[in-house]
Amino acid sequence: MQLCYSATSPYVRKVLVTAIERGLDKQIERISANTADPSNDNPLAKVPALIMDDGEGLYDSPVICEYLDSLHQKAKLFPAEGPARWRALRQQGLCDGILDAAILRMLESKRRPEALRWPDWIALHSGKVSRAVDRLEAEVAHLEGSLTIGQIAVGCTLGYLDFRFGHEDWRPAHPKLAAWHTEFAKRPSMLETAPKDPT
Repeated sequence: MQLCYSATSPYVRKVLVTAIERGLDKQIERISANTADPSNDNPLAKVPALIMDDGEGLYDSPVICEYLDSLHQKAKLFPAEGPARWRALRQQGLCDGILDAAILRMLESKRRPEALRWPDWIALHSGKVSRAVDRLEAEVAHLEGSLTIGQIAVGCTLGYLDFRFGHEDWRPAHPKLAAWHTEFAKRPSMLETAPKDPT
């Protein structure tokens, strides 16, 4: 398999953590992708994109993660049914929403020329992130137990907030979530995939 990736993408990190946690990472060749290039294996020119062994492509991190979870015999990261499944999928969906808002805010506030920045847009997306992290704090008890895609999504999302918005520490207002993340971030899969700006 081949994974079109960016080392700073939190969606890619979620895929890589999934692969490492289930012993599949050595089966995946990583190919650095230029998201501005329309010839990217994803027609949306986004990462991650996974090229399966039969040459078929998969895109969007939830799809790729669930595909990878179908390739091993260990405990599944996507619960098969019942409340545990919907909880894990809800956690992943909430975290993907946090990332969508955080990335839009980052692009507006850090990549756009200062004279063209739209403060109301930044505030809108900051509010989305803040409310969603509040929800994670309120539901932190649901992050205990066997490893799921929900926990991986939360870990990667909080790591991205640290990476791009480290000057706005989310921890003081979310002590239970902070304690959970401190322990989760020690997993070898998280340490190996910690984001770094390209040098």
